[in-house]
Amino acid sequence: MKIPPIPTTEELLNKAFRRARKAASATRTSRMPTQKKAKTIESIRIQTACNVIRDKLKSIIEGTPNIESLPEFYQDYIDVTIGIDPLKKSLGAINWAAGIINQLESEYRRRIRRSRPSLASSIRREAYGRISSVIKKIGGDLDFLDFARNKLKNMPTVDFDAFTIVIAGFPNVGKSTILRRLTSAKPKVAEYPFTTKGIQIGYFEMKWNKIQVIDTPGLLDRPVDKMNNIELKAMVALENLADIILFIFDASETCGYPMESQYNLFKDLKRIFKIPFICVFNKMDLIENIKYIKKYTIKVEDPILISAIEDEGVYRLIKKLEGLHETQTRKTIKYVGKKKING
Repeated sequence: MKIPPIPTTEELLNKAFRRARKAASATRTSRMPTQKKAKTIESIRIQTACNVIRDKLKSIIEGTPNIESLPEFYQDYIDVTIGIDPLKKSLGAINWAAGIINQLESEYRRRIRRSRPSLASSIRREAYGRISSVIKKIGGDLDFLDFARNKLKNMPTVDFDAFTIVIAGFPNVGKSTILRRLTSAKPKVAEYPFTTKGIQIGYFEMKWNKIQVIDTPGLLDRPVDKMNNIELKAMVALENLADIILFIFDASETCGYPMESQYNLFKDLKRIFKIPFICVFNKMDLIENIKYIKKYTIKVEDPILISAIEDEGVYRLIKKLEGLHETQTRKTIKYVGKKKING
C-alpha cells in the first residue's frame, strides 16, 4: 500500500507562504492603480497559500488507497500493523482541514475586496494566522500518516491467484531456511528469535504452475488476544492466503521451545484453520534421541523429517507438496465445474 509523501506542518506552511510571496511578486511590477494593487497582492497571497495547502491535503487523501476496496488480507495486515481506525481518523482530519482552508480562502478574499487598501495586509496576516492554526491542529494526524507510510511501504505484494503454501511455527525453527530451499527467495536468516518480523514471499514452479510460498513470523503457544503485532501478521497470512499450511517443528529444540509447546501450537492452529497441514520435523541432523521425537511424529499424519540446513529430506517434502497441490487443484476444478452445471 502506497501512501503519498507526508510533510510536517512546518514544511507545509513554509512551502505555502513561500509560493504565495513568489506569486504576488509579479503583481508588484504591474501598472494597475496603487490602491487596487495592494488589495490584489494580498488576495493573491491568500489564494496561492490556500491552493498549495489544499492541493497537498487532497493529494494525500486521493493518493491513499480506499481501505474497503482492498483484499481482506491487506485490510487485516494494515489493521495489525498500524490500525485501520487511526488511519481513517487521520484521513478524516486531513479532509476536514482541506474544507476549512477552502472556507478561509473565500472569507478572507471577500474581506479584502470589501476593505480599504490600507487594511489589506493586516487582513492577510490574520488569514495566515488562522490557516496556520488549522494546519497545526492536524499536526498529529500528519505525523501518524507519515508513520503509517513508513510502516506500510514494504507491505508484501501477494499473488492472490497463485496456489499458496504458508510456513508456520515457533520462532527460529528454520522456516526461512526452508523457504530458501523451496524457492529463489533470500530471506534474512540468523540464529535468534523473531528474525522474520514481516512476511517473506518466494515462488517456484510445479508442473508449470506458479506456487507461492510465504514465510511468516514466528508464533508462540498463546491465545490470539495475547499475540503481538509480529505474530498477528503470521495469523493474517494463515487466515487469508493459505491453501496449505507447512507447520515446522524444531525436533532438536535448539530454537529454545520444547516439543510439547510446539505440538500444542500445532493443535491450536489445526483447530482454527480447516485446511490441509503438512508437518515437517526440521533439524534432524542435531537429534541424538530419536525415540523422544517419535513420541510426537506418531501424533501427526504422514510427518516429514528433514534437515533444511543440510538439504536432507527436502526432495520428499517437495513431492508431498506436489501431491497435495494436485489434489487441491482437482477439487477446485470439480467445484467450479459443479457450479457451472448448477449455475
